[in-house]
Amino acid sequence: MTLKKLRLLVTGLFICGSAAAQNIIQNNFYPKDIFRYPLDLPPSTAGSFGELRPNHFHSGLDFKTNQRTGYPIYAILDGFVSRLRIQYGGFGRAVYITHPNGFTSVYGHLERFSPEIEALIRDYQMQRQSYEVDFQLLPLQLPLKKGEVFAWTGNAGASAGPHLHFELRDSKTEETINPQLFGLTIPDKVPPTLQAIATYHFADGAPFSEKTPHMFLAVVGANGQYRLKNNQPIHLSGETGFGLTAYDMNSVSPNHNGIYSVELKLDGNTVYTFAVERFGFDQTRAINAYLDYPAFLTSRRWMQKCFVPPGSNISLYPQSVNRGIINFDDDAMHEVQYVVRDVAGNTSTLTVNVKSSKNEIKPFVPKGPLFQYDKTNEFNNDKVKVVIEPGNLYDNLDFNYARLPRKPGTYSETHRIHNRFTPIHSSFSLWIKPDSSIGQNADKAVLINTAGNLAIGKFEDGYVKGQCRFFGDYYIKIDTVPPVITPVNIREGSNLSAVKSINLRMSDNLSGVKSYTGKIDGKWVLVEHDYKTKLLRYYFDKDIKPGKHTFELTVTDAKDNASQFKANFYR
Repeated sequence: MTLKKLRLLVTGLFICGSAAAQNIIQNNFYPKDIFRYPLDLPPSTAGSFGELRPNHFHSGLDFKTNQRTGYPIYAILDGFVSRLRIQYGGFGRAVYITHPNGFTSVYGHLERFSPEIEALIRDYQMQRQSYEVDFQLLPLQLPLKKGEVFAWTGNAGASAGPHLHFELRDSKTEETINPQLFGLTIPDKVPPTLQAIATYHFADGAPFSEKTPHMFLAVVGANGQYRLKNNQPIHLSGETGFGLTAYDMNSVSPNHNGIYSVELKLDGNTVYTFAVERFGFDQTRAINAYLDYPAFLTSRRWMQKCFVPPGSNISLYPQSVNRGIINFDDDAMHEVQYVVRDVAGNTSTLTVNVKSSKNEIKPFVPKGPLFQYDKTNEFNNDKVKVVIEPGNLYDNLDFNYARLPRKPGTYSETHRIHNRFTPIHSSFSLWIKPDSSIGQNADKAVLINTAGNLAIGKFEDGYVKGQCRFFGDYYIKIDTVPPVITPVNIREGSNLSAVKSINLRMSDNLSGVKSYTGKIDGKWVLVEHDYKTKLLRYYFDKDIKPGKHTFELTVTDAKDNASQFKANFYR
């Protein structure tokens, strides 16, 4: 698209709605002054909504709790407990409350619950004979009033320290929404900090994965005003995309958080917009399309692409012209401006002068099969088959395959399935034909790549088949080794009358632990799995009377290899 056509298009752009007082990009309006804060602490956050995280956008606010656990959590509005979840990682312990105005609030990493909630969870765990549970409640089962305490803050699950993870979701769509748009704001007068920009040049028709080398340019400035460090025009020709590294801070926390929005303007007209207003959980892995994924893998650089890959179906792009890609095809000087805001409306800007020039554009010629992002793509030979369904590629792909030597201890050659620098949204199907030596161990086969990414394989039709989430160099291994159980404070004949719990650890060498079961005197007992310490813990309850007892733990991996620990103990 030429610059002349681009100027004609931008005059008719949809202008995103904005909150008048804050001047922020917003497509929907949300009720304010209805919800109360979930904590009686001065609001301060360690993580912002939409913040960039490995393989996902952060789905809520992380409220700080003074590096302590045990603060009461209050219902932000009348409603009812609609879902309870206990998991090893993730939120650890979580409560979902549905409110009558169409929104659901979510509270994660909790330490403990009210007695009513605790009893419901324990009953469900006993019924399912599982520590990890996730279940729905009826509307009249557990109602709550605004301001009622139902849980206490903690550090459970995959948290980096004590805090409350808090979300507001659309009850119908399950989309998560930025809580600060509801008036649950954090004091903030600090504009975002801009660190660097990037430019990406595309050959005619080339996907992002086949871009020519790009430029990273340092940025200097403060207080919302930024410029390139060398402050000189940059020379560009042909189809070009831009990128940005930036972070935000608020007035009450030193944490580096995510920005709210980016606008890219060409000669005063907006050609690209990104805003973390709301998103669906089926979209969150598309952060790998938003980031310069190769730069993140190689240097952990959070370069945010200010253009939209054609296969990225995510609601965080409210507007773009030509997907934000600008074709510099004249001999004029142009002005490219970044406008970066936080959710409080604090704004930082960076203006870059671009000297455009005409250049002969060489058409892109793929070296291998060209996979299309919106079609089913297949590759196969006598040893391997690859199938990628629509919705799993963010852009067209010049697919690369190579057959590599067999590694020691494997049951196939190594197959290079493209490369690890191209992300997959969900998964692709991979079939690898094993060597004849696999024999009776075919049902124990897994697919694994050199980066350690694993797919639990299934032997069928002469192939080991699996669903893989990453490209890479794959081969077949077998898992015949059972998990390892390591007792911590129990052994045969232990006197445990003075301890609160039985502690053990478990590990597996390859396919990973699928399940574990604890019993005392032949009866199932609740054994908790702690994410931080990796300990399995059974906390003694009143049913364990003084005297001799037998404890058993059985651990099974994903290939059904099982180990058992058994010991008598005394109370």
